[in-house]
Amino acid sequence: MGALQYLTFTRPDICFAVNRVCQFMHAPTDSHWAAVKHILRYLKGTTSYGFHITRGTSFALHGFTDADWAGSIDDRKSTGGYLVFFSQTPISWKSSKQRTVAHSSTEAEYKALADGTDEVI
Repeated sequence: MGALQYLTFTRPDICFAVNRVCQFMHAPTDSHWAAVKHILRYLKGTTSYGFHITRGTSFALHGFTDADWAGSIDDRKSTGGYLVFFSQTPISWKSSKQRTVAHSSTEAEYKALADGTDEVI
């Protein structure tokens, strides 16, 4: 799992899945190992994916945020995330479970927006 966590630095498409299975590494079940095998099969089929650093013509900073309201069936917490681009190159990203339970999808989105704004600033 440590190698998969290291790989998430350049493959943010697997961050959520790797984070999810790492939460159960203290007592994994067969379904968790099946999820790890699924991640490995996905990586084998998508070796050309990842970040591609290109030279852009603009110096614009763009940020994108999103949230999944009450997506965790274990504790009903939302997952929020952001992605920050400088020109056309991603420079910062994060996807994590929010610290508190959101009472609405709007609240979950605002929390993700606050995290993204904090990162841009």
